[in-house]
Amino acid sequence: MIPETRLQHITDRFDYLEARMAEGGDGTGFAELAREYAELRPVVEEIAAWRGLTGEIVDAEALCEDPEMRALAEEELPELRAKLEAAESALQIALLPRDAADSRSAMIEIRPGTGGDEAALFAGDLLRMYQRFAEAQGWRAEIASETATELGGVKEAVLHVRGDGVFAKLKFESGVHRVQRVPVTETGGRVHTSAATVAVLPEAEEVDVAIDPSELRIDTMRASGAGGQHVNTTDSAVRITHLPTGIVVTSSEKSQHQNRAIAMQVLRARLYDMERQRADEERAADRRSQVGSGDRSERIRTYNFPQGRVTDHRIGLTLYKLDQVVQGDLSEFIDALVADDQAARLAQMEA
Repeated sequence: MIPETRLQHITDRFDYLEARMAEGGDGTGFAELAREYAELRPVVEEIAAWRGLTGEIVDAEALCEDPEMRALAEEELPELRAKLEAAESALQIALLPRDAADSRSAMIEIRPGTGGDEAALFAGDLLRMYQRFAEAQGWRAEIASETATELGGVKEAVLHVRGDGVFAKLKFESGVHRVQRVPVTETGGRVHTSAATVAVLPEAEEVDVAIDPSELRIDTMRASGAGGQHVNTTDSAVRITHLPTGIVVTSSEKSQHQNRAIAMQVLRARLYDMERQRADEERAADRRSQVGSGDRSERIRTYNFPQGRVTDHRIGLTLYKLDQVVQGDLSEFIDALVADDQAARLAQMEA
């Protein structure tokens, strides 16, 4: 049973926020109120649904005392109790502690792993897959930085995805993605296995991470391209090294000013992510859910082209719809991963 005092505290807080927002305002303080209000709204809606069903059951049980209404009430009660059970489950999920970064936009870093040119081509496929998924969600996806290969693959890419709740949906995509297919460079028709790594980082604001300029080494260099007219002949590429952590970020778009901004944005995201992981480990050294740790070295998914299947190894889900998945139809995987994470956290709370 969920304590009524806890539910009342949440609804009282929601009413307070609603009243404050009705007064109007602007600035950071108002934005924080609006964010908290938006986060509490679905919880309050679940509370209202649960309370409504609880009241209907009480009324139906009372009608059982009336000889004329007993048959109707007894027929209605099993359905109401089933609905209440589902509503209570939904409410428990809504009450789970939220990751503070869930509502944020995200930076997706994609790099080829083992497999040479084929791995770089696969990295490019993943980049386009996430672009299409973001578009289908109504999010705004922009390539912040991309270094291409001569065959049209990707040496490194950073995709900036903006929207509400982006990180909550994409955070389980971090890890090693493996592909099994016949490479375009293979003349013998043999299936090769290659890989690419994906790192999903919550977008960080300047207020989240304080970066001392004296702790940065900034180098400019000539940007490399896929060849021909794409080769940059000016020293516009930027490499920023964060000396205390050793984190190195590069950006090689056309404008040096743009590259500095992109590199700093990625650096903030990495430092913010590092701090979040450190805090998580301090809170619970054994904190691990079935969907995995998000470790970049963990193999999470295999895309098998000969058999047309995609398998997520963390939850054992295989879908025979590879073409749709690489075109951005990731919802079935992402929904299953989110549900699995919720179930694991519920079980942890109940243990």
